[in-house]
Amino acid sequence: MDQFHTRNFCIIAHIDHGKSTLADRMLELTGTVHKRDMQAQLLDSMDLEREKGITIKLQPVRMAWTPGTRRPPEPGDKNVEYRLNLIDTPGHVDFSYEVSRSLAACEGAILVVDASQGIQAQTLANVYLAIEAGLEIIPVLNKIDLPAADPERVATEVASLLGCDPSTILRVSGKTGAGVPELLDSIIELVPAPSGDPAAPLRALVFDSVFDDYRGVILFIRIVDGQLTRHDRVRLIAGRADALAVETGMFAPKQTAVPQLEAGQIGYVVTNLKSIAEARVGDTLTTFVANVQPGSEVIQALAGYKQVKPFVFAGFFPTSNEQYPDLKDALEKLKLNDAALVYEPESSQVLGFGYRVGFLGLLHLDIIRERLEREYGLDMVVTSPSTDYIVRSHDGTERTIRSAADLPDPGQIDEVLEPWISGEVVVPGDYIGGVIQLVNRIRGNQKNLTYVDEKLALIAFEAPLANVLTDFYDSLKSITSGYGSFSYELAAYRSEELVRLDILVGGDMVDALSMIAHKDEAYRAGKQIVEKLKTLIPKQNFEVSLQAAIGGKIIAREDVKAVRKDVIAGLYGGDVTRKNKLLDKQKRGKKRMKRVGKFDIPAEAFMILVSKDS
Repeated sequence: MDQFHTRNFCIIAHIDHGKSTLADRMLELTGTVHKRDMQAQLLDSMDLEREKGITIKLQPVRMAWTPGTRRPPEPGDKNVEYRLNLIDTPGHVDFSYEVSRSLAACEGAILVVDASQGIQAQTLANVYLAIEAGLEIIPVLNKIDLPAADPERVATEVASLLGCDPSTILRVSGKTGAGVPELLDSIIELVPAPSGDPAAPLRALVFDSVFDDYRGVILFIRIVDGQLTRHDRVRLIAGRADALAVETGMFAPKQTAVPQLEAGQIGYVVTNLKSIAEARVGDTLTTFVANVQPGSEVIQALAGYKQVKPFVFAGFFPTSNEQYPDLKDALEKLKLNDAALVYEPESSQVLGFGYRVGFLGLLHLDIIRERLEREYGLDMVVTSPSTDYIVRSHDGTERTIRSAADLPDPGQIDEVLEPWISGEVVVPGDYIGGVIQLVNRIRGNQKNLTYVDEKLALIAFEAPLANVLTDFYDSLKSITSGYGSFSYELAAYRSEELVRLDILVGGDMVDALSMIAHKDEAYRAGKQIVEKLKTLIPKQNFEVSLQAAIGGKIIAREDVKAVRKDVIAGLYGGDVTRKNKLLDKQKRGKKRMKRVGKFDIPAEAFMILVSKDS
């Protein structure tokens, strides 16, 4: 089929606005999947995606549709079937780079907005990405069948954002299928056909990659120019890796082999690569040329490629040392399908041996933790998430540290740089004051305040990433009664007065609880942590001191009182000296026990920083 009868598009939306359900109705109406084989969130293949109701891994699919409702057939074009290539993208900010590469593989985007919730922060972020990619945006109001839906109000919001007529915005229901045929016709009518030179040298955008245990690395690609045939030798320009195209195919919705992929098409190629680290998202696939060294190609790479680096880190420690090899094997297997996942060995005096693991955000961390527990049966202690810092020494050298334990002595440091984010909060106007106070509380700066419409405000701000990682999102939901939404991106590293805050339990430093804090926030953070620990650490037979310290200075202290046994319960009457004798004996025993006493710290204590204000 030629490029004129091909349409490449994706669905973008905020979390829980119903884009996967809308994709289900498209698959059903186009006959791509038989009704007897349909299931909710068909393109969401992971159990976690179904349970959480979110899309974690993007999924492409090819559909066929003959227009007829909105677009009258052109002369000689009656009953012509069009090929629609859909990419169902993640909606969370953690996966914004994958979303941007999916947008680069398309010519159009369906912007789905919940008719009951209206525009949210990630809606705006995705719109900006779509505009930057030069896509044709088709706004759609979903969930119009809900009793709480207010299509007119939300249509006005969307029209104000995009500068279009509210009456042209389509109203659909992903649940019932109402309006979906008209949407499919609009895609054919409004989304431009792909443009590319079939006779030019091969250039294909890699918008995703997965690892198959039996077939190796599989690249999800959009052919921009040229064509790719099975058994062709290919090269990844940025990854500088050569491979063989073992199989080419399309998604229908399962992987279906075809002998060739042509310009404008979206499909997959099975390669003989051994790791997806060699085939990163955003790379350009081209034809291998003999005697041309990697990096010397005359083919121009496609724009937009960057190497995604994690900026949220947490320690993963097995509760039993016997599970340490199992944890290592599990992380190796997960990394085969997640190039953004990084890890390195780490040891703790309290927790033993484990790994410091890097993530794209808190959702990414939560997904990996649940997969390790469910799929690999691991029982772990996960420390509070932190970010990375750049330490600049007096001689000008720089190095990146990912935990407080790596922070050098103050005398060796010239300055410490911490990451800051640029964030946006979308919130009803009644909650503006509370959100601004929250931004100030996390050491942030409000940059701009604009209105999407007369009721919906957009607050742009900048803040330290470490403070956003703790309880910012929960506090935002609480302050705005659940109506506020938030998106962010990493902005820059800034020099700040940062110190190492240590936590001592029973006089011994617990390295897994140490953190890097701003000098002005260290006292409050230390006081909150020891107060919270006091409620988590069970009472012992002896008193346990909980202290927060900066260097050698104790800045906060709480004590877990000892469990007292009633040693005088058996006494009845008699001289008071008998009672005092037993109490003194107990006191001497507790002192002796304290010198050799050991105590257990529950696993919840190591995630204390996530909810330190609760």
